[in-house]
Amino acid sequence: MPQIEITELTKIYSVDKSTIMAADNISLKIEKGEFLSIVGHSGSGKTTLLSMIGGIIRPTSGKVRYQGTDICSLGDEKLSEYRNEKIGFMFQFASLLPMLTAKENVLLPGLFGSQGKFNNDKKAEEFLQMVGIGEKVNAYPSHLSGGQQRRVAIARALMNEPEVILADEPTGDLDEETEAEIMELFKRLNREKKITFIFITHSLELARQAGRQLRMSSGGIKEL
Repeated sequence: MPQIEITELTKIYSVDKSTIMAADNISLKIEKGEFLSIVGHSGSGKTTLLSMIGGIIRPTSGKVRYQGTDICSLGDEKLSEYRNEKIGFMFQFASLLPMLTAKENVLLPGLFGSQGKFNNDKKAEEFLQMVGIGEKVNAYPSHLSGGQQRRVAIARALMNEPEVILADEPTGDLDEETEAEIMELFKRLNREKKITFIFITHSLELARQAGRQLRMSSGGIKEL
């Protein structure tokens, strides 16, 4: 059984008096531990697809099965549990809370989880150490570089020990050297922790570093 199975997934948005087909009858299987990239121009449907896999938005039709369970049929409470316990989200910007230290930002997911064991300082410090900024646990975002802020965001996404990381342009605002460091970190986490990575990028060069590459265009998807 694939970890994620998408079947005839469609998402239509209504804008004024017109409609936009953001996802057009997509079917896709993703195995546990895959490192997968999705490329495509702006508006091709990449973020919409990622959001449906993550249970952030619901499709117009079709199914997203996670280990056999159709998450689209879950109620809000169960869907929230799925997002918090199975999925780690990373976005183009680190989106750290400026009034919290690096460690406090990493601790945030534990506040909303059903498993209180995750909400502890030691685990946050361990993850910050893992991503290479263990000495910055008490630093505020304004005292961190862009790459360091991104590492805090990665540690935060790992805090609830997700089985899948969904990353939307995770290196989009970084210089080439920091981008390369972050990609190496992603690959190490994928290799050592067997976390499934699905990441969106505009860069074909970055996309080719994934074990499997897909391209989206006008709501459709195909293998590169």
